[in-house]
Amino acid sequence: MAQEKGRKKAGIRGEDLAAEYLRTCGYTILERNWRSGHLEIDIVGSAPDGLHFVEVKTLVAPFFISPEEKVGTAKQKKITEAAIRYVKEHGGVGAQELFFDVISVTFDGGTAQVKFFPKAWVPIYV
Repeated sequence: MAQEKGRKKAGIRGEDLAAEYLRTCGYTILERNWRSGHLEIDIVGSAPDGLHFVEVKTLVAPFFISPEEKVGTAKQKKITEAAIRYVKEHGGVGAQELFFDVISVTFDGGTAQVKFFPKAWVPIYV
């Protein structure tokens, strides 16, 4: 139970760091933890190049796989489905391009590391 609370707390902190990172890169954060049924998008952001759907993965050391590697095909499909719902619920996106990004956050002792993987995948299976 305590370990689960610790992971949740780390996940929230990771998403906070990811959102701040995106802001420093010029993104406008439109939504955080946007939900539609059982689907969720961690961060929806707007940038000059288009609309970004961002999955944030956070891990606390020790870990044996990098956080970004945890965003496999099944997760990509769910995020893509959520993005389609988001676009429909918001009346489309006009001429904006849609991008799917990943941000990994790792905590090791008192140090946090944020890595950004823009355009991490293209949803070719929609």
